[in-house]
Amino acid sequence: MDVDLSTGSASGSFLNCVFWSAAIFGLLYFVRRFIKGAQFSERISAEGKVAVVTGGNSGIGFETVRELNIRKAKVYMLCRSEERADEAKRNLVRLGCNPTRLIFIQCDLANFSSVRSAAEKLLKSEPKIDILINNAGIMFQSKYEKTVDGHEMTWQSNHLGPFLLTNLLLPALKNADRARIVNVSSMLHKNSKRLDFATIDDKKSYGLFGPYNRSKLANVMHARALTNVLRKEGTHNVSANSVHPGVVDTGLARKTWLLATPLREIFWPFRWFFLKTNKDGAQTSLYVALSKKLEGVSGKYFSDCQLREESELARDDQACEDLYNYSLEQTR
Repeated sequence: MDVDLSTGSASGSFLNCVFWSAAIFGLLYFVRRFIKGAQFSERISAEGKVAVVTGGNSGIGFETVRELNIRKAKVYMLCRSEERADEAKRNLVRLGCNPTRLIFIQCDLANFSSVRSAAEKLLKSEPKIDILINNAGIMFQSKYEKTVDGHEMTWQSNHLGPFLLTNLLLPALKNADRARIVNVSSMLHKNSKRLDFATIDDKKSYGLFGPYNRSKLANVMHARALTNVLRKEGTHNVSANSVHPGVVDTGLARKTWLLATPLREIFWPFRWFFLKTNKDGAQTSLYVALSKKLEGVSGKYFSDCQLREESELARDDQACEDLYNYSLEQTR
């Protein structure tokens, strides 16, 4: 009897192809799930809460605003551009947000006068603030630049501006039953050297990575220092923590060569697979701002919705106090 061996061989090859395709697909799926990181899944309503989010018109801030609004919070979007904020608001409404609980206030963190004006408007509008998320920031500026207040641009935008805003809003935060302050930092704070306030604004100490890294270190130290200040004065209803959102495919590094056109489009498939989305990047901010598990937790550093260990420099309480006092002086 004759046997058609070619048919059996073809069938075996097909099954092998299906098996390896399924195995590769499964592996890629689980790798992508790992890259996405932890997701904040607690069913917590934010109804009746007032939230303030800087940089809420794009990136991680946009997704943070969206989630808070959907959870029924009133959200103030502090942005530099009214035009971009209006566009973001229209997009948020299309995604299911309530427009009556989305309020824009112009705020440029690189201008102390703008920060003071924004804080004044907020305090006139709201006797209490439940959530403040210092999300806005800049990264890897291609050239040295000073603000109108005389500070290096990254340093003021990422630390001094948010520091001033936080201090000005403290009266309203203290009026809340339980208020939470979230500083969006980065794991790159661990690459920073000890802060030198005498040279921090100098052009000689400028570089592509240094300004961003030290500003993110300051974000973590600020949360720890503010916690110590609040607890010493007897305030226990306000917490301040810092978070690392993850490595996110956001516009924060848009001025670097990697995201310059046409390289941005060329690398898009790799960025999509190996980086978090903006929604993924917002999860830890939302966790720290809302989770019932963190009642009373303050002065800590989080990543992927878990408590993490910050750098040794960020745990130096004397250094944190020095930064706090320096920042008070610089912001007057």
